[in-house]
This record gives sequence, C-alpha cells and structure tokens, in this order.
Amino acid sequence: MTFDVVILLQPLVALLVGILILILPRLLNVLVAAYLIFVGLIGLFPNILT
Repeated sequence: MTFDVVILLQPLVALLVGILILILPRLLNVLVAAYLIFVGLIGLFPNILT
C-alpha cells in the first residue's frame, strides 16, 4: 500500500466515522482515538504500510 492510497482512504474513513457518530454518538471517543492513533503511527513510521 503506497502513501497515495492512504491519502485517498482518509476521506472515506472520515465519511464512515461521521455516519457512525450520527448513528451512535457514544462511539465518538473510541473512533476519534483510533483515528488519531492510526494517523500518528503513519506519521511516525511512513513506511509501515509498504
């Protein structure tokens, strides 16, 4: 998976998370935490997905 694929997936992940937050607002903390951990790992280790 290249870095371009990660950039293309971010809007889809944001859309999915937004819909889930509307349906289940209590998931907000978990979803935000998971997203931040994922983005942080990609920033620290950019070659982790290759």
